Amino acid sequence: MRYLALGALEVLAADGERLDLGSQRQRTVLAALLLDADKAVRLERLVEALYGEEPPSTARVQVQICVSALRRLFATHGDLDAIVTQAQGYRLRIGDGELDLWRFEEELRQARQARSVNRATEAVAGYRAAAALWRGPAFDGIDSRLIQSAAARLTDRRYTAVEECVELELGLGRHRELVDELAGQVAEQPLRTKLRGQLMLALHRSGRAPEALETYRAARRYFADELGLEPGEELRRLEHAILTDDPRLALPERAAVAPAPAAPHLLPTDIADFTGRSTQLDAIERQLTLAAQDASRFAVPVVVMPGKPGVGKTTLAVHAAHRLADRYPDGQLFADLHGRHSEQVSAMQVLERFLRALGVPGTQIPTTLDECAERYRALLSNRRMLVVLDNASSESQVRPLVPGSSRSAVMVTSRGRLAGLPGAVHVDIDVFDAAHSVQLLSRVVGADRIEAESDSTAELAELCGHLPLALRIAGARLAARPHWSVDQLLRRLAVETRRLDELAHSGMGVRASIALTYDHLGRDAQRLLRLLTVPDVPHFSGWTAAALLDMPLPDAQDLLDELADAQLVETGGSSRGEATQYRLHDLIRVFARERLTPDDGETWALERYLGALLFLAGEAHIAMYGGDFLRVRSPASLFPLPVRTSPPLEWFERERPVIVAAVRHAARAGLVEHGWGLAMTAVTLFESRNYLGDWRETHRVALEAATAAGDVRGQAAMRYSIGSLLMFEQRFDDALESFDTACALFDEVGHDQGVALVEGHVAFIDRVFGRQDEATGRYTRALDTFRRIGDPAAAAYVLHGLAHIKLELGDIEAARAILPEALDDTRRAGSRRVEAQVLYRLGQLHLQAGEPQAAAYVFAQTLTVVRSLGDGVGEAYALHGTGQAAVRMGDLAGAGAALREALRLAREAGDRIVEARVLVARAELATAAGDPGLAAAELRAALELLRVVRSPRLEAQVRSRLAELDAG
Repeated sequence: MRYLALGALEVLAADGERLDLGSQRQRTVLAALLLDADKAVRLERLVEALYGEEPPSTARVQVQICVSALRRLFATHGDLDAIVTQAQGYRLRIGDGELDLWRFEEELRQARQARSVNRATEAVAGYRAAAALWRGPAFDGIDSRLIQSAAARLTDRRYTAVEECVELELGLGRHRELVDELAGQVAEQPLRTKLRGQLMLALHRSGRAPEALETYRAARRYFADELGLEPGEELRRLEHAILTDDPRLALPERAAVAPAPAAPHLLPTDIADFTGRSTQLDAIERQLTLAAQDASRFAVPVVVMPGKPGVGKTTLAVHAAHRLADRYPDGQLFADLHGRHSEQVSAMQVLERFLRALGVPGTQIPTTLDECAERYRALLSNRRMLVVLDNASSESQVRPLVPGSSRSAVMVTSRGRLAGLPGAVHVDIDVFDAAHSVQLLSRVVGADRIEAESDSTAELAELCGHLPLALRIAGARLAARPHWSVDQLLRRLAVETRRLDELAHSGMGVRASIALTYDHLGRDAQRLLRLLTVPDVPHFSGWTAAALLDMPLPDAQDLLDELADAQLVETGGSSRGEATQYRLHDLIRVFARERLTPDDGETWALERYLGALLFLAGEAHIAMYGGDFLRVRSPASLFPLPVRTSPPLEWFERERPVIVAAVRHAARAGLVEHGWGLAMTAVTLFESRNYLGDWRETHRVALEAATAAGDVRGQAAMRYSIGSLLMFEQRFDDALESFDTACALFDEVGHDQGVALVEGHVAFIDRVFGRQDEATGRYTRALDTFRRIGDPAAAAYVLHGLAHIKLELGDIEAARAILPEALDDTRRAGSRRVEAQVLYRLGQLHLQAGEPQAAAYVFAQTLTVVRSLGDGVGEAYALHGTGQAAVRMGDLAGAGAALREALRLAREAGDRIVEARVLVARAELATAAGDPGLAAAELRAALELLRVVRSPRLEAQVRSRLAELDAG
């Protein structure tokens, strides 16, 4: 048994089945026994747990009845002596590792021991493992004063451990990662001042001092309203330190960069009742052992395990990987490639996930498959890692995921043999023999029960075809129904016309057992389950149900909860409320899909779903830009929903896989306008977080669909947005080609906004290449259009570009007249992203005018905005300006710190233009410090970058400065 007390009280049998614990009284008695697990609990304490201080005369009898019922329940699931009678009471016998509360205490003990000897990273891992055991409030739902008093003490221990962990992580420089988590914990535990202080410190170190101070003010209001008190001295001192920017709050230099992540261990959990396969396990181990003994004789060892669906390929691969894990101390990677699904996982998607697991920041992940594969192979070149690729469909899916060094190894499962993988050893997986079939049934059902009907069991295995999936389903049905005999199920399977209902084959193998639950749902819940198969997406949010059913969100959420309660819909992730994510198990999806009828309105449901997703994405875009600015809107039908999408980037991040899948689905279904509308709106996320692969793929799919459908506006929008991507990647020639096509298409349909958007982007490229007159003309035409159609954010962007040209031409006063107007437009529009760009340009104006103090002030404002948006490239630019201003004010140390961080961010983002600008600023710093040799080196490095990205004007400036240094 496994006893779970850290959350709602649950008991799981050995096969994972959740036991029905019965009445509230029985649950309360069990909770009291668990509080003193494996110790004698006096009868009087159990009475107190049930009835408090005024028990009825029958209290002792009622406790005895509850204990008897629990004993019968546990005995039914194989534990005959779970509760034993002792003098004056009872003892619940529990083995090591069976109670999550014990596991929590052990993890906590080990974490504190590691902390005591200054092993901070190890301690944090222990604290995190302890925290992961909590599923909610301890003994949630047990209405007993005694139990809840104990639960409160456990909660205090839980959050004390959280505080200790956070203190260590703050010391490791993980302040940015902790902010959201700490905010949630403060909301849950508003009276814990240490948590509030830690949130304030994390915000301050993340460059978010105003939010840190607002956190203090919120605490002050809360304490005054709830307790009539002021916050404690510790919080008041911290507020003062933040207000004065006390240097003691800064992170020590040695901890400024968090340590590299530990070796990834991505394997799913091993199978408790794994059966047989000794021949295949020996073959796998023999191949990998030979490779390890003489790496010079082998390329990367690759073991392919082909077999039919349901034969247990994944089970074997995971079990073998766990057995071999200690031979690969640098970690194990695992990915399900979904080879049997319509939406296969691409090698690019897997490489992105693997690179993140290996510690590569998202902004540093390459944008092409070849570059990703090269980075992956480089990271694994000196490591011993095991890579498990499940459900591969083809060699092309696997090849980019094979490491380049024979120190690592790969295991692949697939329906096909994948004979095109060079040097792969094949270990074929077939059905069980008779002995192993009976062994598996015994482990699932129970040996006594199977042995009592051995002849019927042998026949049952035959009717299951010795297929492991079918055997497991048969065993699970018997285990869930103790009153059934093996012979009873055998007779049901013996009717050939019913066999596929009783035991489905391959991917439909659980049809019968799902039907037993499905048939007990209400009609609306059944319809929702069927319609949830319409969006072909990896997961979905609660709003999906409202869109599919065309009903209010609360009513749809109730039906979704009904499905979740019936275990037909799974919840995943740590988000709650409207952010909760759901998914359909693959086999349940097949089952529900089979039951779709014409009356369900599949086509209309899909259009409603896509319309809702497009509406919500649009709302998130509006929240980012202050209005529906800077995008070409699709005329697709919308399905408005009252769902909050703020913070917008968080919403986009959560729904990213859904949007990418929905673009493909819309294209396949002929809903072209929905597809390209979603692709364009999602650029808000793709650009901010450097998801260039998603940007490229969604637009390719949407453009192909729009072209096939003759949708000129859609083609124009996608060509424009693809051009923006190419410009973002500094592939200017390709961008201009895409912009030319987009402009012609926009002109064809009379879409003035689209033409103006293209003009603004082409003007940017003209300016980069020194074509100032052409750029000015384009910007002026675009500005006229944006003023006419009422797009202040786009107008501000254009004014910013015009001011940039004026500054490059040395006309400071003209730029000084333009930028305030641009800033006013951004603030009127509420567009923080464009505001940051205008502020940066205003800071550059002050520098060029010889006003470094004013520049420093404006760059500080810029930094606040870009950090609030999570814009790494924008932060690099803001720090570049900050460093320039500091040099000219004589603060060389401050300039050096700002420019070091700017250079790091620029390289992390892969933005060569800003990197070159930072190098030029560092040359200025070196000159001011009296080191012309270093200044020349910085300028030469900048010149190398500019030769690649082709910025003639900036390149000429760098050459001029370099010539001055050489002459001096």
